[in-house]
Parts: sequence; structure tokens; C-alpha cells
Amino acid sequence: MIDKLTSHALRLEGQPMFRLLDRVKEMEAKGRDIIHFEIGDPDFATPGKIVQACIRSLEEGETHYASSLGLKELRRTIADYTKRNLGFSPALGQILISPGANALIYFVIQCLVKEDEEVIVPDPAFSTYYSVLKFLNLKAVRIPLLEENDFRMNPRDVRKAVTKKTKLIIINSPQNPTGSVMTAQEVEEIYRIAEEYDLFILSDEIYRLMSFESLPASPSIYDQCRQRTIVMTGFSKTFAMTGWRLGYMIGPEFLVERISLLLQTIVSCVPTFIQKAGITVLEENHPEVPVMLSELKRRREIIVNGLNQLPGVSCLKPQGAFYVFANIKNTAMTSEEFSRCMLEEAGVALLPGPNFGEHAEGFVRLCYANSLANIEKGLRRMQKVLEKKVVHV
Repeated sequence: MIDKLTSHALRLEGQPMFRLLDRVKEMEAKGRDIIHFEIGDPDFATPGKIVQACIRSLEEGETHYASSLGLKELRRTIADYTKRNLGFSPALGQILISPGANALIYFVIQCLVKEDEEVIVPDPAFSTYYSVLKFLNLKAVRIPLLEENDFRMNPRDVRKAVTKKTKLIIINSPQNPTGSVMTAQEVEEIYRIAEEYDLFILSDEIYRLMSFESLPASPSIYDQCRQRTIVMTGFSKTFAMTGWRLGYMIGPEFLVERISLLLQTIVSCVPTFIQKAGITVLEENHPEVPVMLSELKRRREIIVNGLNQLPGVSCLKPQGAFYVFANIKNTAMTSEEFSRCMLEEAGVALLPGPNFGEHAEGFVRLCYANSLANIEKGLRRMQKVLEKKVVHV
């Protein structure tokens, strides 16, 4: 019956981390003990003030439709927050509240890129970029992120990739899956390329506050998201709110207006009580957040040091997010073989590099948003299996 489906439906790929999670859940249901390094879901609880704001809104009966753009109160809060953090205050018409940041990738590309146009994307990268482009039958022009360049997107490579069909450049810093952070100079150079060729930039800043050295640069400072820069972000990662599905974008008003209509068509609006919690996220201080970031930094040290001691494995220290992208080329296994071996023999769930792009063979991604006890347990299990499989030269 698959021949009854549309060509669009047949191009759907989804997210590999959720497919693996489903498999792991089945294994756990049969009694297997699995260490979860596969999905980017912090193990922390959402800060209490945020939860209470949502409960208060529910108790006050705020359970009806809201504007498809989002509550004005939340958009004003985002404008003030942007002024404090990026130095400019976007107009309310530049801000859209979304059911998670992930959906914005589809919304932006669907409304901005025509069928014969191209999108420049990093490789490896968050799988949804590729899934959306394939679903829409658009060409992804892939920029390899090289280990010798700390997995940062090189502006020279971006410039070489620009053609007459290029419409959009996607950047992500801190980056998923590598944890790399672009320098301010690199971000500015990519903005200048976009300016020179009249292109748009989608800046995925979902991990911006999860940088361990200093806040990453944003291309939005050059045009205040009025002409070509689109900032996409949300609350899921930094505030341990993955299940709340609350994100937002800042961009040119003509684009935001069209995207609001697409959102309205598909999901109507984001629930009011969720948005009220979002106001509290940005207006209140949450002492839990610096504690979480400090703990993640500690976990980063443990997992990087541990991976570098495993036979055949090496790993750079990421500068942000909560992922490591480990080199497993000296294990004599492909990324897929390594991942399958770790799951079946070590009881450790992680993702093969090619889940994130064509240029990621020889690497695997591990998410360390897990307890130190589980990280250490997972590393011991991996060590035990690799000691038997990897030939020491």
C-alpha cells in the first residue's frame, strides 16, 4: 500500500535519535539495562518557578486559544531579553512563538526557499535540517566540518559553495552534534557573504546559553534580524524544558507574518499556559540553571577524559551544548558497527556519525546530559568491550 502515498510522504525520514530510542525502550522492556547517550534530553528537572507559573495560569483558566504569533506579553519579554543579551530590541512583529524550535526549521525553509533554490548546511549537523530539505525536495549544499578545525564551519568553504541558486545559509553555534562554537570573526564573515550575495541566514541558537567559555557570537547583531538574519531558539535545553515544546524565532517582519499563517494553519497556536511559563523563564532568575551548567561542564570533563582512554577512540573537548563527537576510526569498525556493538554488547546507546551527515563516517555522538554515575558506568562498559575487540598496535 506504500504506493498510495505521496512523493513527499515517501521522502520523510524523521529523526534517527527517536528511532533508536524506540528500539532501546523495547530492549529495556525485555529487561536490558541500557545507558542513554543517544538523545539530547537533560536529566534535570524544570526549575520550580517555571512550573509554578504554568500551574498558576492553568488555575486561572488560561486554557483557550492565543494569537498564532504568540502572546504579546511573551513577545515583549523576548524583545527586552534580546536587548539585554544581543544589544537590540526587535519589533513585536519580528517575533513568533512556536511549538518548539524544531518546528521552526520546517516553517522557515517552507516559507523562504523555492523549489529550484539551494540551502547551505553544515555537515555533520542536526538531522532535521536534512530531513526537512529532503521532504521539500530541496538541495542541501553540505559544508564539511573538519576535526582539524575543531568542527567549526569555515567561511571560505561557505563562499566556495555559493551559487546563483543559493537562498539560505544555516549555521548552528554551539553545534549539534559536535559541540563546536564558531568564532566571532567566522560568524561575521558568513554574515558578510550573505550580505554580498543577498542571502538569508538561519542561525540556530538553541544551545547559545550552553557555552562553557563565553557567549557565542550571533549574526543578528549586524542587521537586528530586519533584513536577512533569522534567529531560531527555545527553552528546551538550557532550562530542561524539552517536553514543554516552546520555542521562538526573530526575523524580518514579512517572513514572520507568513510563518505565523503557516503555524496557524497547522497547529493554531502555542497553549497560553505554556507561554506564561516562558515569560517566567526570561523575567525571573533561576538558580538551578547555573548549577545545571556547572554540572554539565563537570560531566564534559569526565566523558572526554574517559573516551580518550578507550582503545581506538579519541575525542576533542567540545566548547558548548552537551554532546561529544568521538573519533572511532582506529577501532577498525564503521560508525554503524561501533554503535551497534556498543548497544548490543555494552548496553550503551549512542548514535553513528552518518546520522548527522555524509561527512561524519568514523565518528559517533554521545550526549552527556546524564548523571555522572551513568556516564562512568557507560564508559566502563565500553572499555570492557573495546579491550576485547580493538587490536593494539
